[in-house]
Amino acid sequence: MAAVGAHGRAPRRTATTGLGGEQVEGRQAVRELLLANRRATREIWLASDLDPAPVLDDIRELAADARVVVKEVGRGKLDAAARTDAPQGVIAFARPLPDVSLDELVTARRNRANPFLLVSDGITDPGNLGALLRSAECAGVTGVVLPRHRAVHITPTVTKAAAGAIEHLPMAVVGGIPTAIRDLQKAGVQVVGLDERASRTIWDLQLADTPVALVLGAEGPGLSRLARDRCDEVVRIPMDGRLASLNVATAGALACFEVARGRHRTAT
Repeated sequence: MAAVGAHGRAPRRTATTGLGGEQVEGRQAVRELLLANRRATREIWLASDLDPAPVLDDIRELAADARVVVKEVGRGKLDAAARTDAPQGVIAFARPLPDVSLDELVTARRNRANPFLLVSDGITDPGNLGALLRSAECAGVTGVVLPRHRAVHITPTVTKAAAGAIEHLPMAVVGGIPTAIRDLQKAGVQVVGLDERASRTIWDLQLADTPVALVLGAEGPGLSRLARDRCDEVVRIPMDGRLASLNVATAGALACFEVARGRHRTAT
């Protein structure tokens, strides 16, 4: 456990070369960090002016069980250390999230569903990625693939928006999404791209319990040309309103739950 320095500064951040996730802000995100116990938590800061709340009691109890230092600090000091707009009076300083290999995401394991992966083809908005990860975890996604460059990784904003989902989703960082798509296909994973220009809709998919990877493109440009060309299928969200598109977090959430619905239908 890292103690606060002589001047009461936040624990020093180490350089991030992988996923990130060292600074966790928000009550639910910090609670899930402690519950998952997937990585070491070095210290937790609570604002000294917080009103009592059950989630804060949970955080204190879980921290005590894990022998993690909990320090009450002034609101101004906590907000100065925060990297999101609304940390809810809670910040945790933890080890970076561990990443896994692409092979680990597609390896079949006993008593586990076939892989259901989410692939980011250059998503850059941290709020969108965080919201998408939260929906993905709730829909039963078993792993996430992120590109090493030109895309957001696990920043404090992503962590807070994900509300703890990052603690339960294995993630792989790859050099390039088109190459990763080929590797997934070689491993028997059906790769489905989401693109508003596609002729087929996601309702047309017949995935059953097939290993599947859902590929989502960047805000604005959507899927890259090469990623789109390499997908086994490209589908869109059917829409009847006047607006032309959904943001990537909403579109991805709808797509994840549609895939989950098909898989549950087959299972029952």
